[in-house]
Amino acid sequence: MANQVNESELGADVRWNLGDLFSGMDDPRIEASLVSSQARAEKMEADYKGKIAVPGLTAATLAAALREYEDIQQEASKPGAYASLLFATATGDAARGAFLQKMRERGSQMAIPLLFFDLELAAVPSSVIDPLLNSPEVAPYKHYIATVRAAQPHMLSEIEERLMEELANTGARAFDRLFDETTGTATFSLNGEELSQAQIISRTMSPDREMRRTASEAFSIGLEKHSRIVTFIFNTLMEDQNVQDRLRKYPTPQASRHLANELDEPTVSLVVDTVVRNYSLVARYYAVKREILGLETLTHYDRYAPLFETEETVTYPEAQGIVLDAFGDFSPEMRRRAAEFFDKSWIDAPATKGKNGGAFCSYVTPDSHPYVLMNYLGRMKDVTTLAHELGHGVHASLSRTQSLLNFHGTLPMAELASTFGEMLVFEQVTKQASLKDKLALYAEKIEGAIATISRQTALYRFELAIHAHRRTKGELTAEEFGDYWQQEIQAMFGDSVALGEEHKLWWSYIGHFVGSPFYVYAYSFGELLVLSLYQQSKKEGPAFAERYLGMLEAGGSLTPQELISKVGINLSDAGFWQGGFAVLEGMVSDFEALWHEYQEVSASR
Repeated sequence: MANQVNESELGADVRWNLGDLFSGMDDPRIEASLVSSQARAEKMEADYKGKIAVPGLTAATLAAALREYEDIQQEASKPGAYASLLFATATGDAARGAFLQKMRERGSQMAIPLLFFDLELAAVPSSVIDPLLNSPEVAPYKHYIATVRAAQPHMLSEIEERLMEELANTGARAFDRLFDETTGTATFSLNGEELSQAQIISRTMSPDREMRRTASEAFSIGLEKHSRIVTFIFNTLMEDQNVQDRLRKYPTPQASRHLANELDEPTVSLVVDTVVRNYSLVARYYAVKREILGLETLTHYDRYAPLFETEETVTYPEAQGIVLDAFGDFSPEMRRRAAEFFDKSWIDAPATKGKNGGAFCSYVTPDSHPYVLMNYLGRMKDVTTLAHELGHGVHASLSRTQSLLNFHGTLPMAELASTFGEMLVFEQVTKQASLKDKLALYAEKIEGAIATISRQTALYRFELAIHAHRRTKGELTAEEFGDYWQQEIQAMFGDSVALGEEHKLWWSYIGHFVGSPFYVYAYSFGELLVLSLYQQSKKEGPAFAERYLGMLEAGGSLTPQELISKVGINLSDAGFWQGGFAVLEGMVSDFEALWHEYQEVSASR
């Protein structure tokens, strides 16, 4: 690790190379791909419409239709994926925004002739389709067929589905883009400097408390500038989902997400309730942190404060080495897969104005490769974020053995892979750490687990509350959003952290609420799964690594329960989920012991 350095010295000016997809917005291959996909989609409609949901359906016909449908979707998705990746690094670029919109509209145009397929596939009588499922040519698509047929009660007529797709680009997708442009181009004024969202959030984690306080104030002031439009976006999208749920007969706002995740409400509630019951562990940790920092009261801008005045900075090349070494100690194959992202420029790393905040991994398609976006600022938190996204990346890389319809796993399973990557890095960096550094690293890891498990559960409960309000009482004001926000976040902290008034606006920059409603509980699932699985991996050694990678390689070809059963877990087992908290409690106990040891060593000097 290096000493504190300027952002320009981080070595993080690493931009991804999207040339493996297309050379630019004017690449003629984009138009050729769109035209070809459109023609194939229309031909498939002509060839197969009315021939799937029929008594005489054969395995050969069904398999041929599935392969053609899959091939069209794979080719057609690439221009849209390319446009999204371009836009993510420059959300204020009007040309990129227009290009993204154009790709979405062309994608909808292509999707419309294919809408019949899932509708007919869902409508095939069980007596007809069940005997075909185990035939060699259909069996690889068995899980996909099951997911389509599970959604049948929520499907509309073909005419209605066409209308929904046509209107989405000027409806929900348009408001999603507006949110990205609004938050992505927002700047925050601090001491005469205009900062991006990622940069201002970084300042809220400064070792200097006055810097944290003023940065938090500047962040809230910046959010306030856009609060009216963001409030309108939230209200509009919640009502859009309300209409969708009513038309599709989903009983609750979260039901469609559960179906997509292949989880039932009792399982989700089991996990959420387990997290809430263990909120006291959050307060226990932050009570110790307050003591270490020597503060009478811990505020919202103290939550992620480094424990000591001297905060080391990790350069991007150093972060690369840390992550690859950690992955390699677990599995040489995992290291090899992750190294490709660095060697082949699949990562966009610098924090720049106009860039999407946060981080993500785009899987793209199984015949291409994934890409990672992040905002690297040299904190240990950024190292773990890099490990998190490369956990996704390794998952995507391994699952490329699957065809497109079996490529994407559910969100909770995807978050398992990412948080497992974080755990590997935590072990790596604590091996050689001094007592002082180890104390800081434990704090980073525990805070990360709290943010991933407890905070994401609080965010999920916030979503439940605001959707319920929108459906029963009408539009929410920014103040009402803030009241629900403070209520749920404060419940998580108990009396260990005092949330100031300015924190009431901090719901308004979280994109998951807009683009992926109720996504957030997937993080809680993933982290709790990993805490237990990681202990299992330490007991079993290389044999576990092989089974773990095999689970990732399966992609979305199996249900979450079928996938996790490969490593011996039952998702309905309450004891398993509580076991994750037993591991976290052990980490908090270790942290408390390290603090007592540190005090004793300091006193003896």
